[in-house]
Amino acid sequence: MKIVFTGGGTGGHVFPLIAIIRELKKISRNVECFYIGPRDEFAATFLAYEEVKIKWIFAGKFRRYLTLQSIFQNLIDIFKIPIGFFQTFFYLLFLNPDLIFSKGGYGAILVVISGWILRIPIFIHESDVVPGLVNRISAKFATAIFVSFPKTLYLPQSKMIYVGNPIRTELLTGNREEARQYFKITGEKPVILILGGSQGAQRINDKVLTILTTFLKDFEIIHQTGEKNFKEVEFEVRGTLDEKLRRYYHPFPFLKEDELKKAYSICDLIVARAGSNTIFEIAATGKPSILIPLAESAQNHQLKNAYAFYESGAAKVIEEKNFTPGFFLGIIKFIFSNVEEMERMKTGAKNFAKPLAAKMIAQSIFEFLRNVS
Repeated sequence: MKIVFTGGGTGGHVFPLIAIIRELKKISRNVECFYIGPRDEFAATFLAYEEVKIKWIFAGKFRRYLTLQSIFQNLIDIFKIPIGFFQTFFYLLFLNPDLIFSKGGYGAILVVISGWILRIPIFIHESDVVPGLVNRISAKFATAIFVSFPKTLYLPQSKMIYVGNPIRTELLTGNREEARQYFKITGEKPVILILGGSQGAQRINDKVLTILTTFLKDFEIIHQTGEKNFKEVEFEVRGTLDEKLRRYYHPFPFLKEDELKKAYSICDLIVARAGSNTIFEIAATGKPSILIPLAESAQNHQLKNAYAFYESGAAKVIEEKNFTPGFFLGIIKFIFSNVEEMERMKTGAKNFAKPLAAKMIAQSIFEFLRNVS
C-alpha cells in the first residue's frame, strides 16, 4: 500500500502528517509513505525520522499583499508552477500511489491537481476554522475532508468529517518526575510553559522579558524562545536577571518531542499562539492556557481558532492589541488565585480534546482502500 502525503512544510502541516503516519504503521507494516512538496528543511528533518521517502518539487507561492518585492517574487514563482506540475505528475505516475493525503499549503495544490488527473483518491485535512485557499480549491477534488473544528467554514458539508486535529499521542506520555529532573524544576512555585511556536514568537518573548523579574517571584517558567531568538533572550537575561531568580527560568530554543512531552507533564499553565496543532495538544493535556493569536495569520485564522477554544471554557484569549505586560501578568495571577476557574478550564480542555484524531483518519484511510480494492 502506497500513500503520498503533501503539505506546506511548516510544523503546522508536518506534525499532523507524522501523527497519521505513525497510526498507519501501527495498523499495518505493509504501508509505504511518501511525501511530495517544496524543499523545506523542517519537513526534511522530521519526516526523515519517520522513514518517509521524500520527493521535492518546485512550487509557486502567491503573495496576496502588494509590494515591489512580493510582485517580483510572484513573477518568479509563476515560472516554477509548470515545472512543478510536470515533476509532480510524473512522480505520481511512476509511484502509482493508492491515495493522496493533503494538509494544504501552497506546496500541496500541484499534488492534488495531478492526483485528480490521474484518478488517484484524495483525502484532505483542514486544521483551522477558516480554511486556506489551497484547501478550498482542493475540496473540489477530494473524496473526504477531515476537519479540526465542528464549525469549519467554506467547505462542502457533504464531504466533511469532524475528527479534530491529529496530534502525536506520544506527547501525552510525559513523566512529571523525569520532567522535574530534566528541567531542574525547583517545585517551589507553579510552572508556566511558554511556547513561541517552531519559528519562535518575538513579541511574546519581548513581553515576557519585560516583566521577567516580577514573573519569577511567583512562577517558574519553561520558555521555548524559538531558534533564531534564543541567543538574544539568553544575552538579555544574563544582563538583567538576578542570580537568585535564574534557577526559576528555563529557556530553550526549541522543545523536541521528548522535551515537549516532559514540559506538558510538569506545567500548570500554557501560554502559546493559537495554531491548531498547539490548541489540540493543549486540549489533550487537559491544561489551562492563555492563547495569544498571531495578528498576521492568514484569514485571521488564529483568532478564530482561539475563540473556538475559548468557547469551551478551556482558555483565555489575549489579542495582540491588548497584549500588555501588566494585563498579561494580571490574567495569569487571576487564574492561579481562582481554584474554580482553574478547574473549569481543565474540564473545558478535556471536553474539547480529540486525542484519537490521527487514529480515526488512519482507520478511515484503510477502510476506504479496502472497500475500493
